[in-house]
Formats: sequence, structure tokens, C-alpha cells
Amino acid sequence: MDNSGDPGFGDEQFDPEAVLWVRGVDYLAGWRGAAQAAAELGAALTAVGVDIEGATFRASTTADGSGVVRVELSTATAREVAMLARVAAAQWRNAG
Repeated sequence: MDNSGDPGFGDEQFDPEAVLWVRGVDYLAGWRGAAQAAAELGAALTAVGVDIEGATFRASTTADGSGVVRVELSTATAREVAMLARVAAAQWRNAG
């Protein structure tokens, strides 16, 4: 449905010529939501000390216009995020 690997799909850019459009579907709203969520995710990871240099957070949409965030992380960063998620899950279980 999209060409999210094309140059028209950067973190802050949207190229309306880079997608196949279906009449009546609001792709731009989905993409805007995804772009905002991608920025929030990057900020949250940075706030907990994850080095996201080299990471990619790409906004895209599905065929129905829903926003999607595609994330590319190095192996080391993915493992760090997984460890942080496990620690947070354990803390939540113990708090309840």
C-alpha cells in the first residue's frame, strides 16, 4: 500500500505522490498520528537512557488509513529495550 522505504517517507516528511490512494480514506490523519507516535517513542526511549542513534522510526499507514510506526534498531539497542521492558513488567507485577 505504501512505499515507506522511498525518500518521500522521512521522519518529518510526507510525499502524497509516493502512495496508492483509495477514495474516501484519510491516510494523512493516520500518517500524522504515526509520525507523532514515532516521535513520542523516540523521546521515551531517550528519557530512559536508551541510545537511539542510528535507530529509525518511520511513520506509515495501512490500507485502511490507520497509522503504523515501523522501527529499526540495532541488535544491541533491541536487546536493551527488551531488558527495560522486562524490568518494567516485573516492577508493575510487584507493585500490584
